[in-house]
Amino acid sequence: MAKVFPLHPKHPERICWGCDKYCRADDLLCGNGCIRIPHPCEDFGEHWYLNGDWSGLLSDAQRAQIAIASKPSSSEIKPHKPHIKLMLKK
Repeated sequence: MAKVFPLHPKHPERICWGCDKYCRADDLLCGNGCIRIPHPCEDFGEHWYLNGDWSGLLSDAQRAQIAIASKPSSSEIKPHKPHIKLMLKK
């Protein structure tokens, strides 16, 4: 079985993320190419997993954890207010 893909690795720049071997950046053993494949957090930021379809990469437990963490609490939900102010006739 494949290794669990980490959401927030400590030093993503040290590893090639192109396959399940997770080779060191200076020792690419898998033959995936001549360059290191970056972790998605390096390209898309800390919350990379919230946008896009990462279902093939993340496990079911990770997707459930993300769904729970990304739901806003009831105190964070603000009522919708119109952003357009209309001029009143005098």
